[in-house]
Amino acid sequence: MIKKSLAALALAWTCAASAQPPHRVTLVYELSYNGMVAAELTEVLEHDGKSFTLSSEGRGKGLGALLYRGAAKRLSRGDVVRAGLRALEFREQRGDKPPASAKFDWAKNTLTQEHEGRSETASMPVAGTPPGAQLPFQDRMSFLYNFAFQAAPDVSTGRLINAMLTDGKGLSQFQYQVAGRERLKTPAGEFVTIHLVKQRDPNDERGTELWFASERNFLPVRILVIEKNGTRIDQVVTHIGD
Repeated sequence: MIKKSLAALALAWTCAASAQPPHRVTLVYELSYNGMVAAELTEVLEHDGKSFTLSSEGRGKGLGALLYRGAAKRLSRGDVVRAGLRALEFREQRGDKPPASAKFDWAKNTLTQEHEGRSETASMPVAGTPPGAQLPFQDRMSFLYNFAFQAAPDVSTGRLINAMLTDGKGLSQFQYQVAGRERLKTPAGEFVTIHLVKQRDPNDERGTELWFASERNFLPVRILVIEKNGTRIDQVVTHIGD
């Protein structure tokens, strides 16, 4: 009986460990505005099962290379916990503009954001979050990779997912609904995906849709943003490698 229990425990541990993506993954995306290619974005995920680092660099491509000078860079780092990714620090810089940053103090439940020489600290009421539940406060990068580190993410159709996200400049509250499973063709291949759609308030004219590859560790393979003027900003994966 003890041997069977140990074997079952080992199997459960193996399954949980295998739910995580490889220790290093590189995703390359093509960014288009209304169907016109404007930039290429490269994101690198590195982790050891206990901590993670996400780095991103985007540069203009095609007509976008003439319109946007320099690089747009993002960095997120933090811990890997039962609920997924728990960010400690986020930083974003676009070209020569001053960077924006956010620092999470989970011991004090505070978030400090710095932008254009201003610093603001606010409380994060997360003490009552159930163990294993979606962390309500994240940065915009770690949120997109959170499913990849959940052993059994709840992506049942109709489920609502709430999050407060920071980009260093401010906090935004989002609610996504799982729209269901879809097959998505991309330059990197065809994926079975989980499709999430942002729920809009009556005065919210900006839409966001997300696609995660369910058979590739729930990595984000497409992000579509529709601005209030109808502009479609589409980020689609073109390569996944190490």
